[in-house]
Amino acid sequence: MHLIYRKLCIALLLTTSLTFITPAAEGQSAAKSNLRAGVAKVDITPAEVNQLEVVGHRRKVTGVRDPLRAGVLVLDDGQTKVAIVTLDLIGAYTEIVKPARAQIEKETGIPAANIMVAASHNHSGPGFDANSSWGKELIAKLGSAAKQAASKMTPVTVGYGEDKIGFSINRRKVINGRAVVRLNEEGPNDPRVKVLRFDDGKSLTPVAVLMHAVCHPCFFTWGDKGSLPYPNGFPKMSADFPGEAQSFVEMCYGDQTSSLFLQGCAGDIRPNLPGYPYRCADEADIQWAGRDLGSAVVRTLAHSMTREALAERAEYYPIRVANTVVSLPGKEGRIEAELQAMKIGPYLLLTMPGEPMVEYGLKLENDIADRATPIIIGYANGHVGYIATTDSYSVGGYEPNTSKLLPEAEPIILTELSLLADRVIGDVFESFSKHPKDIKKREQAEKIRAGKQ
Repeated sequence: MHLIYRKLCIALLLTTSLTFITPAAEGQSAAKSNLRAGVAKVDITPAEVNQLEVVGHRRKVTGVRDPLRAGVLVLDDGQTKVAIVTLDLIGAYTEIVKPARAQIEKETGIPAANIMVAASHNHSGPGFDANSSWGKELIAKLGSAAKQAASKMTPVTVGYGEDKIGFSINRRKVINGRAVVRLNEEGPNDPRVKVLRFDDGKSLTPVAVLMHAVCHPCFFTWGDKGSLPYPNGFPKMSADFPGEAQSFVEMCYGDQTSSLFLQGCAGDIRPNLPGYPYRCADEADIQWAGRDLGSAVVRTLAHSMTREALAERAEYYPIRVANTVVSLPGKEGRIEAELQAMKIGPYLLLTMPGEPMVEYGLKLENDIADRATPIIIGYANGHVGYIATTDSYSVGGYEPNTSKLLPEAEPIILTELSLLADRVIGDVFESFSKHPKDIKKREQAEKIRAGKQ
């Protein structure tokens, strides 16, 4: 009898714990929406990490602190399907993007142009070689994850909110007319965290979470000689603070949700770790950052489920996608760069293929914020290196000096992204004319912008 009683108590405790983890939202039922979502995550950590060289700040590592992961979010509005792929890697290089899109299209039927591939810009992960066993395995895993996500689509509504992080800082300081690497609290920064949650309406646990923040994931990188215990950088592979934050969010929901990280315009934004000029992080630092971002996300997720916030949610989320390949002026010739706009209901995602300085995001948002909720993403759909502002070239510094682009690239990028935004938002146009010649001229211009001709 005593054994039966103990088993009953354990069963009741487990039931209570599970209910606490994923409590049913009182009075809720399945989401009423045209939008369907499915999500999957997969471990992409290399099998062998013994004296493997990581990229970003190159160093050899032995062992793994925490796994690198990829996430795939598939969305379908009934007419258009898209996929958002996130990677705990240094960059979404064309060598990754092209085969990943092809594999995902093969597995799911989602058009390659409707697939966004974005990296966190993690400085403690491996480089990509398409011919290596890990490179081939990565592409295969992305296809399998997309197929899994597409196989479990469910109607969802979308919640949005913002919070802030406290660990990011500008790393440029102008002294006597020249820019140097230095932690600069007075420099431009964007500490906001933007969060999208996708809910099926059946519980308070989201189906998927998209978090967006602006900061280099370089906690575990080179330090300086005065900063023990890691003056040569952290000796293990890691997903850095985006990985820590994703795990924190998932833990808060009993690992019943999937969180994905999107990096913003972090070209000149890094962790605030003082040193000469800064130090490598330790365990206390990474927990601080991961839990700071994770807590901001969880606070936002919780608030967006209140009655007032739920009442603001739409029931109709049209998806629109537009891409263009622009030719940018480079220091050694023209450089092609893909730009993408993806609108999901009122939420507008704009991408750049490299490391845009923080001002890019602030400028674009200022131009678009009255028309949609903008989320500006760097390190996506390719990688052209640093995307510095025109003004930064006059004082130099690491970003413009190492950029492959000329200062004239900024207005081209901003103009083309604005045009892409116009196409997917659909609330402005340049001409009222319906004359056949004008219509043909506009169509021709659209084909050129889209890189179709």
